Amino acid sequence: MKIPLIVANWKLNGNENILTKYVKNLYNKFNNVKNINIAIAPPIIYLNILKKIIGKKNIFLCSQNVDIHENGSFTGEISAKMLKDIGVKYSIIGHSERRNFHKENYEYISKKFNILIKNNITPILCVGENIKEYISNKSIQTCINQISCIINNLGIKFFKNIVIAYEPIWAIGTGHAANKEHIQKVHKNIRKYIKKYDKKISESIIIQYGGSVNIDNVKDLFFQKDINGFLIGKSSLEINNFISIINNIQECL
Repeated sequence: MKIPLIVANWKLNGNENILTKYVKNLYNKFNNVKNINIAIAPPIIYLNILKKIIGKKNIFLCSQNVDIHENGSFTGEISAKMLKDIGVKYSIIGHSERRNFHKENYEYISKKFNILIKNNITPILCVGENIKEYISNKSIQTCINQISCIINNLGIKFFKNIVIAYEPIWAIGTGHAANKEHIQKVHKNIRKYIKKYDKKISESIIIQYGGSVNIDNVKDLFFQKDINGFLIGKSSLEINNFISIINNIQECL
């Protein structure tokens, strides 16, 4: 069984005091746990502060974003080299909020994917459909389209050891998670699609779910065969809530 990966995506929330206390509590609770991997994705300016707390245990740093350039005149951006320099292991790309609010298209996300791999940072590639596509039974095809662009541009070898996070847009932050049968079906078909290119990669790749994950539904979701972890937003902001979610997952292992 693959070691599950649980990521807390803080988005545009928190401050130094809150996040420092949060990660200290998380570290004290889970620093010796070996059957689960945990990553924290705070606002980028706090990454280096949190690095000093977590050290080199099984709690990892995750960036919410990365630029497509390694250096140069790109005011306000942060490069994969910089993230690597401070010990970041993962970076979220392709999140629907970036696709929507920042107009990041398939090609741009593919460039981000490439620069992360080049710098040995694991991409967490977010894919997912909007409500119209969901109602029209286009969830699977939409996700495959978002993946196939990267495979076509870079090749399947770039998918070795990366993470895919299925996040239906209509479920993010709404309190209405997709049902477990739908999620399993999408995850299974993502894996099946990758298997067409490389069987070993399809079997080893981690596919997370994100979208209104909470204490009450996380066990049912995790018992699905092709769900290997979670990308958690709102439910990760309160430390006791996040710890309870992780404890529930551990009970399933």
